[in-house]
Amino acid sequence: MSELFETTNKFRPLADRMRPRTLEEFVGQKHLLAEDMPLHQAIEAGHLHSMVFWGPPGSGKTTLARMVSGYASAQFISLSAVLAGVKEIREAIAAARLAQDQKGQATVLFVDEIHRLNKAQQDVFLPHMEDGTIHLLGATTENPSFEINNALLSRARVYVLKVLDSEDLEAVLEAALTDEERGVGESHVELDKEARDVLIRAADGDARVLLNLLEIALDLAVREGEKALINVEVMQQVASQGARRFDKGGEYFYDQISALHKAVRGSDPDASLYWLCRILDGGCDPRYIARRVTRMASEDIGNAAPQALNLCLSAWQAYERLGSPEGELAIASAVIYLACAPKSNAAYKAYKLAMAQAKESGTLEVPMHLRNAPTKLMKDLGYGKEYQYAHDSEGAYVEGEVYFPESLVGTQFYFPVDRGQEKAIAEWLQRIREIADKAVANELVRE
Repeated sequence: MSELFETTNKFRPLADRMRPRTLEEFVGQKHLLAEDMPLHQAIEAGHLHSMVFWGPPGSGKTTLARMVSGYASAQFISLSAVLAGVKEIREAIAAARLAQDQKGQATVLFVDEIHRLNKAQQDVFLPHMEDGTIHLLGATTENPSFEINNALLSRARVYVLKVLDSEDLEAVLEAALTDEERGVGESHVELDKEARDVLIRAADGDARVLLNLLEIALDLAVREGEKALINVEVMQQVASQGARRFDKGGEYFYDQISALHKAVRGSDPDASLYWLCRILDGGCDPRYIARRVTRMASEDIGNAAPQALNLCLSAWQAYERLGSPEGELAIASAVIYLACAPKSNAAYKAYKLAMAQAKESGTLEVPMHLRNAPTKLMKDLGYGKEYQYAHDSEGAYVEGEVYFPESLVGTQFYFPVDRGQEKAIAEWLQRIREIADKAVANELVRE
């Protein structure tokens, strides 16, 4: 195992040198690697099985893969899905078969960013996973259920890694500062508390980012004898370009968009504004947010506050005209309004019910009295006959008029809620239904 975790080369990046060599050195992921957890016990015992590590950058996926191989004294072959094709995969499998036949040695085939492989490339692994030629260890930042073939997932165990918390990052930092062999201990680095706080925040749960920033800051440190002092000003300068975690199309993207939508739906303007700013800070195109916000106005506010849709469209147009950052304020105003507005998904539900009915009922004939009659022939055939113009009736409502195909008369899709303007809509619909019911009752009496 010592060969696999050789990390003393001072020319290698600090993050690579500080890669944990044993389970005891591994920081974070206690939900997987606590001593009583099955994965910890399997690694420690050298028991191999195919795995997919799903987690954010800098959470330890590659390190864990190397550790699995090291404890099992297995051959470790690493491929990058960005660079590898079927040819490279087949060469790796051939090397695994050779190690198995000549040395009786197992092989861990590690595929970084495995979600980037296409279906054909992923299928190449399957028979060799089944016959034990390789133990596949994949690392991905994307949801495996969307990006990895079901056949491959059925042969591998998925382990979900989490973002490192501030306590974990403090432990990583302290190890790097005190380790004289692999870390920067011999440089006698001193960070004041403010500088540490800036570094921890800038790392944003990523151990690799933390150590890379520390290494850059060390080059800018103030020297006092043997000490290297890194103050808050230096650390702020180094960390100024740090961006929050956001992948513009992957798991974080949809999680944060989902959080924004649900905060708006839940009438929490403060949380809505927070998620909006998180998304913008991560680099999302504000036009995309404007489109999603406009959707929210239709889906979750609807006729309870029908002006919400126009307000969102105006905010979208304001951004197109103003650009960033001024235009983003218009989107923020729209988000706050939606969060505070009365909510109704009655129109959304009514549309879905009506669409389902339209698909299910097929091509029902339009009743004759509702048909258009632009020609004499069509009038002679009865098109539009007996249609009653609503505006000629009291209250612009015709008692007893039917607008459905005959087989659907009495069907209801739209159920307005008792909030906002839909409360008035509900009261109006109730009145005209009572009028209609009374008309039907009178007709039955006459009969």
